[in-house]
Amino acid sequence: MRDEQDRTGPGRGNAMMVRNHLLELIGSGNLSGDGRLPTERELVTSLGVSRRAVRRAIRSLEDEGLVWRRQGKGTFAGQPADPVGVLAARINNGTSVMEVMEARLCIEPELAALCARRALPEEIARMRHLAHRQDVAGDPEALELWDGALHRLIATAARNRPLMVAYAMLDEIRASDDWMALRIRARSDASLRATDEQHMRVVDAIEAGDAAAARSAMRTHLDARLRAMVDARGSAED
Repeated sequence: MRDEQDRTGPGRGNAMMVRNHLLELIGSGNLSGDGRLPTERELVTSLGVSRRAVRRAIRSLEDEGLVWRRQGKGTFAGQPADPVGVLAARINNGTSVMEVMEARLCIEPELAALCARRALPEEIARMRHLAHRQDVAGDPEALELWDGALHRLIATAARNRPLMVAYAMLDEIRASDDWMALRIRARSDASLRATDEQHMRVVDAIEAGDAAAARSAMRTHLDARLRAMVDARGSAED
């Protein structure tokens, strides 16, 4: 069981920044021929972050299937990242919480429904693993990493490129520092328990191949997150 302060506290590191940097690097095509990524030491030095932040970022990418590690050889790109998500940062300024959540409510329930029809058994196993990782995460940044990884895997397993492009745009906005801070403020111990249960219901429906149930479970989850974020923003403005 996570301690309430660990789950909702304000502190956050640089793992998300490292993750975004690695995704940009993978998408740029500027890696060596074998797809080898910079070493942990090189990333620590070039980005000015802790080794812990680097390891967290790489672990989240590995669990999404975007990179893989070979003992004694390094970390390698497993598949190309979609560069559209990086370019979408241009629409971040002036985009409201309500706009982004409305867009997510249009897109992600349908992605979950398609995922229920198309996800492979190994992808569903990874979804359960990611949902469990969030359930036992010990601090806000870890929660955000595993939460984002689960939603991205569901979107990827839906296998619909136009919807994935739209999702990537929204995901890039959600990776900004301001959005991270708002999502952390919106989390309470009760809401985190509810999120854990909601995620499991989504994954259960996907595993059952029940598209309607997956769509409904994702909509219920996003509706709850929207209410929490609107309340958190209102409290911050009071």
